[in-house]
Amino acid sequence: MLPEAGSGGGGVMCGGCVETEYPSRGNTCLENGSFLLNYVGCVECNKRDFVLIANRATEEEDGEEIITYDHVCKNCHHMIARHEYTFSVVDDYQEYTMLCLLCGRAEDSISILPDDPRQAAPLF
Repeated sequence: MLPEAGSGGGGVMCGGCVETEYPSRGNTCLENGSFLLNYVGCVECNKRDFVLIANRATEEEDGEEIITYDHVCKNCHHMIARHEYTFSVVDDYQEYTMLCLLCGRAEDSISILPDDPRQAAPLF
């Protein structure tokens, strides 16, 4: 369950700052940056300015790289959203996921082989 819009600071994500919560982004997984088209403005200071990235952390767990960071208002440092991006190699594929109130949710899988077997034409 997401917290109420405008409920403020520390570790709380704010649905009131975004147009759509967790929009579907298909296979667009952002390792860094912000999806500003979904940002309507800060509910705390009522300004629509740049979104800063804070508390960026990278960790590796069982062969999976996890990058997390906070999207915060440039003016009042209100926390807009927590961003999580993961990368791993599973069998012959690179797997990517993204989950963020502001940037959305997405996943992608790319073959590490020269020719992706999923893209091969049937022989008959």
